[in-house]
Amino acid sequence: MPRSIAAVLFLATAACLSPACAAEIQGELKQWHAVELSWVGPETSETASPNPFSDYRIDVTFTHESGESKHVVPGFYAADGDAADSGADTGAVWRARFAPDRTGKWNYAVSFRAGEDVAVAADAASGASAGFFDGETGSIEVAATDKTGRDFRGRGRLEYVGKHHLRFAGDGTYFLKAGADAPENLLAYDDFDDTPDTPRGKVNNTTQKYLLKDWSPHAGDYDATAEAYTWRGGRGSELLGAIKYLHDKGLNAFSFLTFSVDGDDDNVFPHRLRGTVEDYESVANDRRWGHPSKGVHHDRFDVSELAQWNRVFAYGDELGMHLHFKTMETENELLMDGGDLGRERKLYYRELIARFGHHLALNWNLGEEINGATTAQKQAWAAYFWNTDPYRHPIVIHNMGQPHYDLIGPYDAAAGTGSELTGFSLQTNRPDFSRVFQRTRDYITRSAAAGKPWVVACDEPGDAQHSIRPAGDEGNSWEDGRKNALWANIMAGGAGCEFYFGYKHAESDLTCQDWRSRDGFWDYCRHALEFFVENDIPFWDMRNADALVGGADAWCLAEPAGCFVVFLKAGGEATLDLSSAAGEFDVRWFDPRNGGGLQTGDVSVVGGGGRAELGPPPGETDRDWAVLVRPRRR
Repeated sequence: MPRSIAAVLFLATAACLSPACAAEIQGELKQWHAVELSWVGPETSETASPNPFSDYRIDVTFTHESGESKHVVPGFYAADGDAADSGADTGAVWRARFAPDRTGKWNYAVSFRAGEDVAVAADAASGASAGFFDGETGSIEVAATDKTGRDFRGRGRLEYVGKHHLRFAGDGTYFLKAGADAPENLLAYDDFDDTPDTPRGKVNNTTQKYLLKDWSPHAGDYDATAEAYTWRGGRGSELLGAIKYLHDKGLNAFSFLTFSVDGDDDNVFPHRLRGTVEDYESVANDRRWGHPSKGVHHDRFDVSELAQWNRVFAYGDELGMHLHFKTMETENELLMDGGDLGRERKLYYRELIARFGHHLALNWNLGEEINGATTAQKQAWAAYFWNTDPYRHPIVIHNMGQPHYDLIGPYDAAAGTGSELTGFSLQTNRPDFSRVFQRTRDYITRSAAAGKPWVVACDEPGDAQHSIRPAGDEGNSWEDGRKNALWANIMAGGAGCEFYFGYKHAESDLTCQDWRSRDGFWDYCRHALEFFVENDIPFWDMRNADALVGGADAWCLAEPAGCFVVFLKAGGEATLDLSSAAGEFDVRWFDPRNGGGLQTGDVSVVGGGGRAELGPPPGETDRDWAVLVRPRRR
């Protein structure tokens, strides 16, 4: 957390009397806010022996005074404790981040162990005491949050609750997402330390490109109130401006790869370089992970870069932006340990969890377009996240050719069935997005039948070449994307969409650094979210029920208590079967193209007990419309 936004700084009461044992605590001591505990430990460096990332292990057990909440939080090596600004790779600071889910007193106890590969050992007693702050105990007193609006610190942690939608633990509301899936190499940013710029052959099927971004098109979107999240005199402002732009458009999600070595873009990774940036750039494509002197360390990490990533993610929390962590992609899914859950992969996963797991709304995506890993390997990856992440954030996997049906259902390790996945990140492959509805409903139906309802988002609707095209070159993609992707996913019972940008167009999935290139399309996303949220529509309790609606190109969501949403892709008139419902129902129309309030058509009230005629839309009768039918409000 940036020092400039720390509201409280003090020495915690601790059982250990040595000054070296006392935790320095930073952060606002409030529910859902990030709290950092830092200790002075052994002086070391990113390249030292013993390896600070594998041969030391911090685990901090936080227990609420009520005994009803307990979290074992992994910690990490933090160099000098201010690496985002200093760029340090040496120091004696060790740290853990905690996001308390209750007010009141939290007691903590610290385990600091040393030994070869103790960080990946399964046994909590592995290794030996590392001395210093090992065994420290203390407490913090947590007050209520003071945040409101979209700030996630006012809403709480986003959790999987056994339904097809995620719920905020603080205010109890449910989440629909709409955001940007592209660019996947969002973190290939020139303001992050030691981020290289490597060519990947042809991009957009034309010329060789270097893919490092400066995000300069969003420099003007930067809000000076975000200064605390910058580093080194204002670095990071362009990317922070880009995220502010998405927020201002009403979106609530963005995604990014955290490991792209030997993938589509080699420039994103948390690992420490073996040599210089120039050394890394000089290696041939698809040879960097294995290069013994010019690639990256497989078991060491870049502390300052990761601290800078964390500031960007923290700003996302403040703006109410869901963080979609794509931990790898199909091109590199088997690089670490040949795909097994071995030393390299555990260290990578643990580092992500320790440094970023305190953020409130995120999912761990096991990988984009995972095709080569075995069922057992994918199950092991998911189980590691589930068992190591103290907050048990949602875990998903992304498809390409493989449907991953083998992972549906509750995990039974002995039988080799199911998985710890809580959802699915869906990709489709038609330029008109026409497979989104059917594929979304398929995974929802299969997972419910298997006894573990998945949260199904469509994170790459469309095809690789086109998908959502830029303004001035949009063709039919915005129209089709609105109807056949965004609304299709929601009406199938899905959790929302992130949108991919095809490689045959400007500002593509690898080259994009201007989200304004799809500016008009984002309005459609905002309209859809506002329809469900502002009209208090209980989408989390609704299921696809197309059998109830009569009419061409019509979908229906139904709730047991009698709320219905009908979506007419091509307008026209429809009927709704209300045979099992009693009483009167209001009929109101919503324009997905222009948003705004609900409108009244020729038919404003219908009665239950039979099939009801909904009448025509209030305007543009051949365009797409949503119809809200619910018990009459007098």
